[in-house]
Amino acid sequence: MDKFEKLTGVAAPMPMINVDTDMIIPKQFLKTIKRSGLGKNLFDEMRFDDEGRERPDFVLNRPQYRNAEILVTGDNFGCGSSREHAPWALLDFGIRCIVAPGFADIFFNNCFKNGILPVVLPQAQVDMLMKDAEKGANARMTVDLDAQTITTSDGEVIGFEVDAFKKHCLLEGLDDIGLTLEKAAAIESFEARAAAERPWV
Repeated sequence: MDKFEKLTGVAAPMPMINVDTDMIIPKQFLKTIKRSGLGKNLFDEMRFDDEGRERPDFVLNRPQYRNAEILVTGDNFGCGSSREHAPWALLDFGIRCIVAPGFADIFFNNCFKNGILPVVLPQAQVDMLMKDAEKGANARMTVDLDAQTITTSDGEVIGFEVDAFKKHCLLEGLDDIGLTLEKAAAIESFEARAAAERPWV
């Protein structure tokens, strides 16, 4: 998993509440167990019409937001079914940080496990960032995980809270497998000792 330390990029404004995981990545795209390749189907039913043509009014289809790395959105983002494909699709598209007043619990935790930083802020601060994001590609925000701050294009700094363990994992690029591998030496020592003490097992 890639480390998340400091990100400066375009923020896309998506002022919708209750964006569920089926909206993020519709069920027909859940046949794969690969983490890559899902970005092209992110928000599929909102990005494309029935003929597969882009909807020009959808935010991520607008030229200034096609390379967005930050998403500023409404409350209860990621609700619905607990599909890990949702953060996979966001990450594959290029989204590394999502800012919202609140997230569904399972989606929130899946983001951290897949290299995405979900930031919870009061509605008033989300509204301020939403307005900043509406300025387009020239309005680049900076998200500093170590300092736990978001800096707007105008230089205003907003602090945010994040769980210390989840922060450590993102800063170090550690998913569940990475955390286990950190203990590889201890695991090997235990296995060697167990094999010597109980060779019949």
